[in-house]
Amino acid sequence: MSTSARKIEHLKLCVEKDVEARKSSTGTRMSGFDDIALIHNCLPGINKDSLDMGTVFLGSKLDAPLLIASMTGGHPGTKAANAALAGAAEELRIGIGVGSQRAAIEDPQLEDSFRVVRDKAPNAFVYGNVGAAQLNEFGIEGLEKAVEMIDADAMAIHLNFLQEAVQPEGNVDAAGCIEAIRQTCRELSVPVIVKETGAGISHAQAVAIRDAGAAAIDVGGLGGTSWAGVETYRARERGDILCEHLGTEFWNWGIPTAVSIVESSVSIPLIATGGVRTGLDVAKSIALGASLCGIALPLVAPALKSRDDVIDRLELVIEELKVAMFLTGSRNVEEIGNTPAVITGKTKEFLEQRGFETGKFARK
Repeated sequence: MSTSARKIEHLKLCVEKDVEARKSSTGTRMSGFDDIALIHNCLPGINKDSLDMGTVFLGSKLDAPLLIASMTGGHPGTKAANAALAGAAEELRIGIGVGSQRAAIEDPQLEDSFRVVRDKAPNAFVYGNVGAAQLNEFGIEGLEKAVEMIDADAMAIHLNFLQEAVQPEGNVDAAGCIEAIRQTCRELSVPVIVKETGAGISHAQAVAIRDAGAAAIDVGGLGGTSWAGVETYRARERGDILCEHLGTEFWNWGIPTAVSIVESSVSIPLIATGGVRTGLDVAKSIALGASLCGIALPLVAPALKSRDDVIDRLELVIEELKVAMFLTGSRNVEEIGNTPAVITGKTKEFLEQRGFETGKFARK
């Protein structure tokens, strides 16, 4: 199957099927956000209507610490969805990423499905997207074409080796991956974001990514869309028993998002994606160490309707974040990052077994 055909198939499956990471036996989300509690401030001492939601990310000013995370593009049928998402980003003055640009690099006729993002969001922070597995194939020249395609402010390099491992057409050659990332960070004309796509990033790999020169890390943790799950449905439709088995077995593989935020806090900007569903999740992520959050799956269905539907969904998230900030006495994004948090359950166990001190977040 062509890269372009896979893109529209993936989009449809994300709308029609349950592709999220499955909840634990106790009903908690795999992201770990259910194990995080922010400490209520009964004397917030601030005016909720005067909160400063703004933040600066890679030199760009955002009106809220939110990104519309990389989702789609690469097929004519994805253009309208990208236009709706970009229009919302422009209206709300937040950031937006595009889906993998591989299809358009391979076939320039598909560029329009990506270029529409910049057309509809001329003033927004827009970042491109290409897979680590394609870095050596495309080279810096190919990546610069991807930058030019959308006048990108940054380029994301995505790590999706879980998905590649469970699909028949997957590229499973990860040899030399960090060296290719290092070269890209050194030579590309825009800052580089290295992002996982649902399996998370551990501390050692976060350090390696930082040392390779990445400007930011997107943890892409377990808890949101399971790309192994998406591939399970694709395999089932093809009658591919082996890939269906692999997708099912590895459906919940990875490091939960809340854990990955702590693991990946290595002194460069951090994006939390992977099961971020509410403004409260955003607040918890920032309290754990994230700079801002990305949201993808909850925006797919609204994007297939209209720009206004996407705006409505994001405005709800922003209002939830405002309430969380008010109830913790946080006047701005920096202060919500310093708010006390208590970590319990599996997330606490996971972090402590990994050698992290969870008590430090419960600042008095």
